[in-house]
Amino acid sequence: MKPARIAVICIAAVSAIGLAFVVRAMGSPSGEPTAVATAAPAPTRPMAKVLVAARDLAPGQRLVEADLEWKDWPVDEVNPAFITDGSVPVPAAAAPEGEAAPATTDTTAESAVARVTRAANDLTTGGAKADYFGSVVREPILAGEPIVGRKIVRAGDSGYMAAYLEPGMRAMAIGVSVESAAGGFILPGDRVDVIVTVEQQAGNDDDAGRAKFASRIVMQNVKVLAIDQSTRAGDDQQAVVGATATLEVAPQDAEVVALAKAAGTLSLVLRSYADTSGPSGRVSMPPRASERSTAIRVFRGGEPEVVNVP
Repeated sequence: MKPARIAVICIAAVSAIGLAFVVRAMGSPSGEPTAVATAAPAPTRPMAKVLVAARDLAPGQRLVEADLEWKDWPVDEVNPAFITDGSVPVPAAAAPEGEAAPATTDTTAESAVARVTRAANDLTTGGAKADYFGSVVREPILAGEPIVGRKIVRAGDSGYMAAYLEPGMRAMAIGVSVESAAGGFILPGDRVDVIVTVEQQAGNDDDAGRAKFASRIVMQNVKVLAIDQSTRAGDDQQAVVGATATLEVAPQDAEVVALAKAAGTLSLVLRSYADTSGPSGRVSMPPRASERSTAIRVFRGGEPEVVNVP
């Protein structure tokens, strides 16, 4: 082979190798191998914790811990009326027509602050769920259904007392004082007896000018619904001093209490927790202010003795 042809072949080979390096450099400027394209995973929907009923709830039922639970709910489907744990920002309620919508900033910093705040609240109060313990169900709620404000009545809300009453019972208030309410140690939820004290008129000349009183129990084992407007004593409260006690009584027993109030002074006697399983309600008809006792003079050994017969 001629030397000229060999030189041409060498130049062509060197040019081909150089072109290959140029093409490779142009396809991968950083010098790294080209990654193989893969299908991107589907984006996950952000979830929020929504408070729902753990079981079917009937009207008049008082909520306890076993009645409520947290359920994962897509953030974009959370209704502003739902109760959430506050760990994830959720859409706010729409502003009324003519008013500007409140400004919202869904940032990572705010989400972190919300989580820290919720954690601190959980440590001190047991979490947002604990705020609804003791609330009364106003409308039927099915298991898994979100808890909303219009279907429950929380303590202190309008209509709470009507929802708190047991079916068929009535709420009746009576005036009390520290002396007539066991020194203020009667708390909402306790059981009491109701005593009426009336003044009786003198039955004979020997008793003239002397006031005589009679007392009797007219109601027993009655539940105290509230002292003044407090339906639940604080965790650290051992006594509540109020001017009014609201009792839970049957309709026919309300008449007995009303008559006793008109006849004399009412006092509440606190019952032990171990003595609350007995019968509840009226004991006897209250005495009337016009009742008079009959005095009989009995002679014993020549000495007169006056005996009052009711």
